[in-house]
Amino acid sequence: MEIIGYGMSLLVGISLGLIGGGGSILAVPILAYLFGFDEKLATGYSLFIVGAASVVGGFRQHQNKNIDWNATISYGIPAILGVWIVRNLVVPVLPEVFLEIGDIVLTRRMGMFGLFAILMIIAALSLLSDKTSHSKGPTKSKFYPIIFIEGFIIGAVTGFVGAGGGFLIIPALIMLGGLEIKKAVGTSLVIIAVKSLLGFLLGDAMKMDIDWQFLLTFTSIAIAGTFIGVYMGKYIEGNKLKKGFGYFILIMAVWIFLKEFVIK
Repeated sequence: MEIIGYGMSLLVGISLGLIGGGGSILAVPILAYLFGFDEKLATGYSLFIVGAASVVGGFRQHQNKNIDWNATISYGIPAILGVWIVRNLVVPVLPEVFLEIGDIVLTRRMGMFGLFAILMIIAALSLLSDKTSHSKGPTKSKFYPIIFIEGFIIGAVTGFVGAGGGFLIIPALIMLGGLEIKKAVGTSLVIIAVKSLLGFLLGDAMKMDIDWQFLLTFTSIAIAGTFIGVYMGKYIEGNKLKKGFGYFILIMAVWIFLKEFVIK
């Protein structure tokens, strides 16, 4: 299972390199089901892995001048704050059992992975939608105050489930920040990198025992996958790739839901 897990870690980076997101959608299930980490470590490790891999993609986007630094600051600062609050103050004190009514028991693991499955469905629908792909240019107005509020909310969600949130950030940057698609993808990678890494280093790394040898090995493979993804992106039609990945995520979401809530 671990050999399969390391092999699939390559897909985490390929996803980031190809479509600018989706890494955590793969990383959390891989860490939880193939390597057997609990919900806290799986979501925490995912933050570091996706954050580090996004640094590579973000640097390449910077070289291609696809970063809007005003939007990065407006979205990034509240997102970092949201991640830090949740990972440092909320997750460590979550009870093992959220709710118990008769034979119905909602555990912390079910809550975190249940929300993660919901976000996966949202991500899949976003990828399957043609709205983002058909965006031809920026809108006239820039609603940075709304971006600030959404940044904090997405940061908090990121901290709870370990998802980078690129599938939510990109549409927001297009519709509210007035960015065209390429700049939205590039800016999203920088935001994901900063908030994920700082969320992990200022939260989980200070409160949990981290297996750095494993984490750095997994991350290195994911980063290698990022380079492969960027290279493959030159030859694969982006829209077809997004739709294929969207269907894959949808199947994964259903599987996680069945695994946590139906199959005992």
